[in-house]
Amino acid sequence: MPEQVEITRAQGNPTWTAEPAGNGIDAALNAASGIKTGDVGVLTSPAEAVAVATQLIPEFAQRAADYDRDGVFPVEDFIRLRQVGLLGLMVPTRLGGPGAGFADYAAVAMELARGNPSTALVFNMHASVTGALARTSDELAQAMGVPESFFAARDRILRAVVEEGAWYAVAMSERRAGSRLSQSTTRYHRTEYGFRIRGSKTFVSGAGHAHGYLVTACGEPWPDGTARVSQFLVPAGPGVVVEPTWDSLGMRATGSHDVHFDVEVPADALIGGMEGLAVLLAQAMPQWMVASYAAVYVGVAQAALDAAVTHVGERSTGHLPAVRARIGRADAAVAAARMSVLEAARRVDTAPGEPETNRWVWRAKLLAGDTAMQVAASMLEAAGAAATRRGNTLERLYRDARCGALQPATSDVCADWLGVAALGGDPEADGVAARW
Repeated sequence: MPEQVEITRAQGNPTWTAEPAGNGIDAALNAASGIKTGDVGVLTSPAEAVAVATQLIPEFAQRAADYDRDGVFPVEDFIRLRQVGLLGLMVPTRLGGPGAGFADYAAVAMELARGNPSTALVFNMHASVTGALARTSDELAQAMGVPESFFAARDRILRAVVEEGAWYAVAMSERRAGSRLSQSTTRYHRTEYGFRIRGSKTFVSGAGHAHGYLVTACGEPWPDGTARVSQFLVPAGPGVVVEPTWDSLGMRATGSHDVHFDVEVPADALIGGMEGLAVLLAQAMPQWMVASYAAVYVGVAQAALDAAVTHVGERSTGHLPAVRARIGRADAAVAAARMSVLEAARRVDTAPGEPETNRWVWRAKLLAGDTAMQVAASMLEAAGAAATRRGNTLERLYRDARCGALQPATSDVCADWLGVAALGGDPEADGVAARW
């Protein structure tokens, strides 16, 4: 067990003690019978990945209630994701992965969420890191002026996923700033070795289990006074400390604790090899910051519909017109949200960064978040009061689904962005506050 680290919280609050972040999954792998850290599966194609994800649904669903009840990270699920090769989903074929696109990711995430929404949500964070690295073309990166050293660093990060089973979490949000990157109070500065990063993040899904964290931090402002926001891949270890804070309404098994950083990292930890890329990329290609969540919540909505059908069948209430109508509307709503996400994903794969593609990205997140919430609530009513008991699948899915509209970008932010665009304005510049 790593040596414990005592941290004194700011503003005179009591001290708290936590362990350095990382190694949780590896410890479980090494303790499990016959499973070694290096046992990493390999997928040969995106189609195989979707099939494997579908096969995992019953297994994940069987464990989901216990993970939710205890509010603990789904270690066994992530052992399985590593064993079957799904952690390497976004890694290109030249590096040993199946070379999945955004649409392939969306199909996989929808299936995983039908089994355990919390597992799918954490997987989404890892896929966001690997997908953004793998799916940003060399031509675009070169046009942005990134140094040649970036490509070697990128390949090293991605190769570790397929060869070692490494996986990554996202440390972006902060208390009082939310997901607005330009408002981050986490700071970095250059050192002789590379960069020093100091700050605290919240809602870090998978905290204490990931091998590395994509950390957003601000450097010295640009000459015009705007925030210089950069991203770094920080390895778990000394200087990365988890504060156990996660006790939420829904998505209780994501382990989305606060994480505190006081680390020095080498120069090649800077994503893109250039400072100040974070906000630019979020605006130009928002799919990994916005629409990746959408696929998860379509899966949650589908799971709620499936659970309601099972519940109604067991109680022989399907003959009631009100019940049938609720299930019929839910079926149509889930299908529409799925098609919206798949259309956005298709456009991301074929025309990334185009204005119409980005509009579909924001539409997908809005529809998926709202649909999950509305469908789960309606299915709870269709099933009746018995489904509200703790431990009932629909009760758990209702709580998980309620989180979809709140994840960045929230439904209100998505709707405002789309409204500005529909009225002919610039949705990035015409909001009342910075989107990012």
